[in-house]
Amino acid sequence: MEKIRSEFPVIRKGIYANTAVYGPMYDSLLDWRQEHDLDFLLHGSAMRERSLKILSNTRSTVGEFFNCKQENVALVSNFSTGLNLLLEGLQPKTRVLLLENDYPSVNWSFENRDFDISYLKMDIDIEERIQETIRANTIEVLALSMVQWLDGFLMDTDFFKELKKAHPNIIIMADGTQFCGTRTFDFANSGIDVLGASAYKWLLAGYGNGFMLFSNAVQERFAVRSIGFNAANGDLSKKDSIRFAKKMEPGHLSCLNFGSLKFSLDFMSNIGMDKITAHNKSLSIKAKQEFAALGLLEQGILKRKGHSTIFNIKGDAAVFKTLLENDVLCAQRGNGIRVSFHFYNTQDEIDEIVRIVKTVR
Repeated sequence: MEKIRSEFPVIRKGIYANTAVYGPMYDSLLDWRQEHDLDFLLHGSAMRERSLKILSNTRSTVGEFFNCKQENVALVSNFSTGLNLLLEGLQPKTRVLLLENDYPSVNWSFENRDFDISYLKMDIDIEERIQETIRANTIEVLALSMVQWLDGFLMDTDFFKELKKAHPNIIIMADGTQFCGTRTFDFANSGIDVLGASAYKWLLAGYGNGFMLFSNAVQERFAVRSIGFNAANGDLSKKDSIRFAKKMEPGHLSCLNFGSLKFSLDFMSNIGMDKITAHNKSLSIKAKQEFAALGLLEQGILKRKGHSTIFNIKGDAAVFKTLLENDVLCAQRGNGIRVSFHFYNTQDEIDEIVRIVKTVR
């Protein structure tokens, strides 16, 4: 991974433990973006055909990366926008199950509309309690984050397949912003009906790009009302025959932003998502062991079998200040300090964070 680490100038300044806030820029992507803008500078509107090809290729690459049919891939500027567009097509009074303290863009999008909403508190046995709640109530939509933004709580991905098998009519909607790019994921065989993500975090694609993936079942349950000339690919005759996913793309899209998404997916594929998955798993195991030994983790995290690479460790403003002064880039979240690790991080960096924390305990 050392050669890959050299792609990221920011990690030369210290320990970058903040991908959960923003995925860093890397040299190869910067080169591609500069070349793209130079072409636009020199050729102007002659870039149009190339732009359309970039967007089409991005949909294909997203579909291949996550195993989703290309026609069921929508390119959106960010997860929040995509979710709000989609929910305009969901019937009022739909019975929805959410998680307490989930990412605001997930819960607020439902709460701001006329749905019948129930909530579950996050806990070690959340999957079991979701199943019990759905069995006891006529829940039509389950919506949650794959990884919780505050503490890195990771949902059991096999759970969704089991849930869908037991309740084939339920629509499962997931925010993958803190998940996609951290490990391999097979959408078509996941049991999830809608997976959306902003790509500026773990997919390293910068701001202004994201995607929504849809199962075939979604088209029967949502009547998406958004429309625009771009959705019809600039064809006046196609107004009444726009496919479902394209309705999520009513206006023109940035080929720079979405080209960056394609470039980053190719970049990670060339590294090997199996390698990234294995490396991130080892970081997660190492961090959990070390932080647990210092008593820095909540019991609900300790008792879970699996976890993401995001951790919220116990620490006050003094601990946070000490980490920053020692060039550890992290964030205060909730009542603790959130650190997050990706494939360019090392186990030695986790040891260094532990050493620093010990100096102020």
